[in-house]
Amino acid sequence: MIRKFLFVFLALCFMQAHSQVANNDVLFTIADKPVYASEFVRIFNKNLDLVQDESQKDVDEYLNLFINYKLKIAEAKAKGLDKNATYIRELNNYKKQLAKNYLTDTEVTDELVDEAYYRVTNEVKANHILIRMDASASPEDTLLAYNELLNLRDRVKAEGFDKVKRDVHNGKTVYAEELGYFSGFKMVYEFESMAYNTDVGEISMPFKTQFGYHIVIVDDKRESRGERTVAHIMVANKQGENQESAETRINEIYQKIQQGESFEALAKQFSEDKSSAANGGRLNTFSGGQLSSIEFEDVAFGLENPEDISEPFVTEYGWHIIKLIDKQGIKSFQEMKPELEVRVKRDSRSKLIDNSIVSKLKTRYNVTDNEPALAYFESIITKDYFVGKWEIPSDFTANKTLVVIDKKTVSYNDFAQYLYKMQRKARTKKTISDLVKDEYHNFLSQNLMVYQEENLEYENEDFAHIVNEYRDGLLLFDLMETEIWNTAQTDSVELQNYYDGNKEKYYWNERVDAIVASSSDKAIIKQVKKLLELGKSQDDIKKEINVNGEVHVIFSTGIMESTHQALPKAVKFEKGVSKIYNHNDAYVVVKITEVMPKSPKSYDEAKGQIISDYQQVKETEWMKELKLKYPIVINESVLEKVKTQIKSK
Repeated sequence: MIRKFLFVFLALCFMQAHSQVANNDVLFTIADKPVYASEFVRIFNKNLDLVQDESQKDVDEYLNLFINYKLKIAEAKAKGLDKNATYIRELNNYKKQLAKNYLTDTEVTDELVDEAYYRVTNEVKANHILIRMDASASPEDTLLAYNELLNLRDRVKAEGFDKVKRDVHNGKTVYAEELGYFSGFKMVYEFESMAYNTDVGEISMPFKTQFGYHIVIVDDKRESRGERTVAHIMVANKQGENQESAETRINEIYQKIQQGESFEALAKQFSEDKSSAANGGRLNTFSGGQLSSIEFEDVAFGLENPEDISEPFVTEYGWHIIKLIDKQGIKSFQEMKPELEVRVKRDSRSKLIDNSIVSKLKTRYNVTDNEPALAYFESIITKDYFVGKWEIPSDFTANKTLVVIDKKTVSYNDFAQYLYKMQRKARTKKTISDLVKDEYHNFLSQNLMVYQEENLEYENEDFAHIVNEYRDGLLLFDLMETEIWNTAQTDSVELQNYYDGNKEKYYWNERVDAIVASSSDKAIIKQVKKLLELGKSQDDIKKEINVNGEVHVIFSTGIMESTHQALPKAVKFEKGVSKIYNHNDAYVVVKITEVMPKSPKSYDEAKGQIISDYQQVKETEWMKELKLKYPIVINESVLEKVKTQIKSK
């Protein structure tokens, strides 16, 4: 699924554009079906800013790519791939996800984003007391919980939270908890709002969330911790290697840091985070809650001053040492706005946006709040509804109009069927009148939103373009998977034949089986060099050199190519002990026990690359067949107009 998403995303980058052309001249035909110049110009101009390959910025070259793309779409439709149930389902899912960007209220969203910015850049320290209650609790039970919290609120004022906590917390029905500092999006929205709206030193009135009734006691408010830039050295807990081995190695590295050696140099030599090692271990700047490892983040934020270095610590990824490079303040609103918009729309606060949208849709589609028909539904609902046994009466007025949404008529039967399905969730004890009103509100809201979504392609041109592009992108993926990718991977005979005919393409570069010793002290590495020449093992050398609790030399061993992190670029691939090199801000000596010359890869060793190469060959041949199957006629005069228009931009 991830592969399909990435493929369609890249296809959209190829297709998506918003620039307009002055006419709809036919640029070319595929089997007599027209493709318009306006579409090509749109796509070309958009893609111009995205592609790295200069050849694709040439109109003629890009036209070839575009024609190939259209040929594949024609073939996909000819094969009926657009009728497949899986394709239709996935397209509808994409449409629903895409529509969320258009089915929103920007004014309310902006207000919530402003609020969210304040809350993610300021933290609240709070405690709370919760009386857990099921959503179906009776009004009597609700009132009892509310009054009990009022009593506990008075007790906290008089006796203090700690005393009340010891008395009432049982971890089952009553929770009294210290929450520490938290910021926006860390709690459910109702709780978050009450915490931020309660002054420091104050206790809120009882309020309800999905968990029950709470009071919140606010102890402090402060600005958030901002951002950190750090470097780290990581030693992974490798599969098959015990925990002690990684811990021992990280402690050796830490000892060298304590001895005054460069953190950055050690990161280059020994950090197993390949994405940061070459840069001295430096990571991209991050803020609180951004990293997947809470342990790593807590240690990073615990460092006070630039150049501070942590002690070794372990996370799920391995062992680390962190160096603080910089502390940054809070990001500006403009920097955080895009991220906050996404989070607001995914959070429960999005209900506020939905309510605003529904109100506007009622006005747009001439739907009033006055609904006299609800009295009829109140008359046919019985108490059986609350136990899931209600049935629609046999003499029910099914075809009568309940409400009209623009051009869509919603019948009594539509609402009755909705009520019938929803009775499975009707556990809250409420009056039948309130039940019908609440369910009608939900029913009408859903129908308004669905109607807008169903008609969005007709109401919004931009949305229509993107949906069409998704259609083609999904079709293209399914076609390529059927015609090229799957067959290229499963046709073992053809793959073997391709390998046999192209063996010279698949080989191992020259490699060595080597021991690499590294030290910041040239005198030490000279001593190590002599010991290696005498045939001493790395364990014996470490015992002799790394004495009195100090680490002076660290070894890297294994089969290595010339590009290996530990090997100096100038080292000669020949058996024996090398000269001393200055490499990665340290002194290095290499002992090579075996030189493995450039050698061919076996079929199994090269299979991944063979499949990729064979897919390209197969696709090239396939495209030749498609061009014969679907004749292409280019309108040269229109092409010249397109070229002139593009050059003038």
